[in-house]
Amino acid sequence: MEGSSKRQVRVTILGQNLTLLASGDTAEVEALAHSVDELLESIARRAPSADSLRVALLACLHLADQLRGLERDLSRLRARIDQKSGEFAVLLEQALEAAEPPQ
Repeated sequence: MEGSSKRQVRVTILGQNLTLLASGDTAEVEALAHSVDELLESIARRAPSADSLRVALLACLHLADQLRGLERDLSRLRARIDQKSGEFAVLLEQALEAAEPPQ
């Protein structure tokens, strides 16, 4: 983004201190990092012998699964909106025809 200044944000994810550059709301970056850390820690607790790479890969698979589910939900919602829009268009057309004075 042109003209936007980036600020440093310090976060800790899976015990690793990271400094990120954020052009948006730093609180949002911190919240996202916290969510990622919670997910990784949760996976690490359930698989204590897994190394950090395996934990990260499992987290990526989990997030990809969530994303795919949300994309399916969005697709269904879009289809429903299209259907309802078509139904409303028909009803509006009928209402307009009924409101026209006879010639």
